[in-house]
Amino acid sequence: MQSLPQSTLEPAQVTLVFVQQAVVKHRMRYDMMFFKAVLAGLMLSFGALMNEIVSGGTPALSDANPAIPKILGGFVFPSGFVLIPMLSLELLTSNMMVFPIGIASGKIPWWSLLVNWLIVTFGNLAGSLFSAAVLVHYSDILSSEPFFSGVQAFASKKAVVPEWHQIFLRGIGCNILVCIAIWLSAGARETVSKLVAIWIPIWVFVACSFDHVIANMFYIPLGIMFDTPSLSAAYYIRKSLIATYLGNIVGAFIVWGPAVYFYIWTVDHRNEKVEDTASGTVKDIEAGYVKEE
Repeated sequence: MQSLPQSTLEPAQVTLVFVQQAVVKHRMRYDMMFFKAVLAGLMLSFGALMNEIVSGGTPALSDANPAIPKILGGFVFPSGFVLIPMLSLELLTSNMMVFPIGIASGKIPWWSLLVNWLIVTFGNLAGSLFSAAVLVHYSDILSSEPFFSGVQAFASKKAVVPEWHQIFLRGIGCNILVCIAIWLSAGARETVSKLVAIWIPIWVFVACSFDHVIANMFYIPLGIMFDTPSLSAAYYIRKSLIATYLGNIVGAFIVWGPAVYFYIWTVDHRNEKVEDTASGTVKDIEAGYVKEE
């Protein structure tokens, strides 16, 4: 009697999936890497825009019960995030987990991390700025009240009100949950399970007001475009971007560090393969996105 396929991958198998993903990402052509990153920034900004609409459009509810807009905004945000792994796009914060795992396994060189993070950072930024400027600011979809004031208040709470160390710590909390979402998604074997696996941790991080460096590339530049007091590009880079970036790196380490210790340094995966992992490997190779070695 034929056994049923495994519905969920074991943690060691998920780690191997990320090793394989790291190899594919390392071999990917740089132009494809950049354009996938642009699309990822754009997709994420759709969820961030939904959060802005819910959070900024309910001032009376915010005054009566501030928790409800946070929970509702957190619930709608993953509507953009889920598109990134589903479309095999390039997101910086998930690559903060994937590439260190690949390096620790010995499958890719250390410099590949720096190249990928640099290209993906600017690609995610380009997609986020396009959405903030063209799709939101110039389209005037949030130019009326209470949305205009809501955008300003949201950006201020992200970059002006908190101290540098608070933003850094919020970045840690954010990427712990983001990497867990990506981990659970990689372990799931069918679409509905992947959506649920992603949705819940992302919902939690947004509702808790943790800081995601790419989401902030939409929120805060949009606030600058809406003339938020005390906020400028230089202030954003100095106060928020660097702190969130570093915090997200630490948050990713808290997830990938134990995985490397448990499932790579203590186990030899060199000759193992996981089939049907939905990692995007086959699709990328067939599409010519991966460079030949």
